[in-house]
Amino acid sequence: MNDLGSIFPPDFVLTDQVARQVFELLPEAGPVMLIISKDGHFWPSDSERFAELDICQEVLSQMCSKIDDGAEPVVSQADDCSIVASQLRTEGTDCGYVVIFLPEYSPESTLINIELIEILLNQVGLITNLIEKNSRLYELQVKHFSAQTPN
Repeated sequence: MNDLGSIFPPDFVLTDQVARQVFELLPEAGPVMLIISKDGHFWPSDSERFAELDICQEVLSQMCSKIDDGAEPVVSQADDCSIVASQLRTEGTDCGYVVIFLPEYSPESTLINIELIEILLNQVGLITNLIEKNSRLYELQVKHFSAQTPN
């Protein structure tokens, strides 16, 4: 079984797995991505670049609140960095939020590329669904094999 599941809640483990898988796919000089769990843990794709952006916690909190109110994706601007955020969830788990930071993007360039950004957000959601389904299948297999094994 999943040892982390006994230490951390299942949505934390899922969010951590998603972050590790998605961040491997991001280009080095590309956007900075942040995954925020519902309980406030966060995973930046590049800690150093994220720190350099110096994004106020209040901006992120306001964006998450807007998402919780039904707005999605939420687009904001902090200095010369565009920020796009969306909910991160599967059919059974509300994992939190995914935030994409686009340094040196103007609001206009972000809006011109919003369809591509939404595709990226949807791909993160798809990866999340696949990881969750794979984990559930694994757990079912372990239960099935342990039931088949004589004590």
